Amino acid sequence: MKLISLNLWGGRIYEPLVDFLKEQSDVDIFCFQEIYNNSPSKMADQEREPRLNLFVELKNLLPDYHAFFRPVIKDIYGIGIFVKKKILVLEEGDIFIHSNPHFSGFGGNHSRNLQWIKLNVGGKMYSVLNVHGLWNGRGKTDTEERIAQSQRIKEFMSTVGNPKILCGDFNLLPETKSMKMIEEGMINLVKKYDVKSTRSHFYPKEEKFADYVLVSPDVNIKDFKVLQEPVSDHLPLVVEFD
Repeated sequence: MKLISLNLWGGRIYEPLVDFLKEQSDVDIFCFQEIYNNSPSKMADQEREPRLNLFVELKNLLPDYHAFFRPVIKDIYGIGIFVKKKILVLEEGDIFIHSNPHFSGFGGNHSRNLQWIKLNVGGKMYSVLNVHGLWNGRGKTDTEERIAQSQRIKEFMSTVGNPKILCGDFNLLPETKSMKMIEEGMINLVKKYDVKSTRSHFYPKEEKFADYVLVSPDVNIKDFKVLQEPVSDHLPLVVEFD
């Protein structure tokens, strides 16, 4: 089994992204963050324009996959999981891990959710958890809100009895208490494989970590790598397991 986790940056690097996805026919599961879905406008003032109907475009690019979109802002922006149709999907849903009822509709300080999916792979059950963590515009260090977010993630993971993979853009530095809380009882593959950065050259800031893949000890990891593909301001994280 092969899984890729990638923050799509709203599809701002679209043509390279299209080429990249076309080359990934052996990937069984995609976990994406920052997906627009028939949005009337963008939410962030950046030089590159996002793809405002990216979810539909992804479905067209990946016709052999079941597509699951979980919005965090109305029905127009959120995260998504794509699963090869040969894999049996048993359940799917999401929980909110941070709430901001006063979000203005512009910027990244909005509510956050965790998307989960339960799969039957050849008679073995797996749960995949996809998350895009809180951004506050003040770096990726600990805050009360991030501590609370990590606690909600931990509480949800404690309800998952089968082997699990937690991945996504956590917007956290590796040494934070918030990240260490999530690591309890899990294996952080970014640390285990001594990854130096999960950001592409499109990200100019000094903080080179945001994305992680963590697995429970009962997941057999065959390989893990960060691909140096400039398809976003984040890099794709690839894990192979059985």
